[in-house]
Amino acid sequence: MAATNGAHSLPKSLDRITVLEQDRQLLSLMTIIRDVNTDSRDFCSAVERVAPKLIGLAINHVPVEAYPIQTPINSTYEGLRFTKGVCGVSILRAGASMEQALRQTWMGPLSFGKLLIQRDEETSQAHIFYSKLPPTIANDIVFVLEPMLATGGSVIKALETLIESGVSEDAIVLVNIIASKKGLAVISGRFPALRIVTAVVDNDLTEKNYIDPGLGDFGDRFYGT
Repeated sequence: MAATNGAHSLPKSLDRITVLEQDRQLLSLMTIIRDVNTDSRDFCSAVERVAPKLIGLAINHVPVEAYPIQTPINSTYEGLRFTKGVCGVSILRAGASMEQALRQTWMGPLSFGKLLIQRDEETSQAHIFYSKLPPTIANDIVFVLEPMLATGGSVIKALETLIESGVSEDAIVLVNIIASKKGLAVISGRFPALRIVTAVVDNDLTEKNYIDPGLGDFGDRFYGT
């Protein structure tokens, strides 16, 4: 598991969580994303630079097999190839913002599913309103696309839906931009075989269960609403 800086470090027990290297490029992009003065166009541009980094790490969880090939100089290269396809499942509407990064980064068989899950602002309870998943999803590695992980309620509902649809827990990778420590602990405790790839981890939640310092409402900022 990659470590974050200082107070953002994670419990060692959460060994299925991968955090992006907190290098200068990522931190500068996250500064743009978090800044209240960043307009929607620059917000989207920064997100679209972070998302491929996350997808690249998530792809490391797709199984492979040895695949030797011959190069143009008649030499053998001991290569590999992926043995499963990928299904990207977006938790709408924010998760759809990461679909293009998946299309551009993954070169194997690819499909998409959609889940509309909304959180009650008063109770913070998540409810599913729409589910559309490919019929072959149980054969794939599933990337759950969800930029924000606060309390974990929406992600739990999504994972329950996928497992009920025949997807194995250890075939799911949550791809996330900002996670709270509380959300990571809740999700990891509930789904111990789940893999999580995130860009950064924030320590706190507000009284209304927003990630602190966070970035505000991701969907509103990405879509300019």
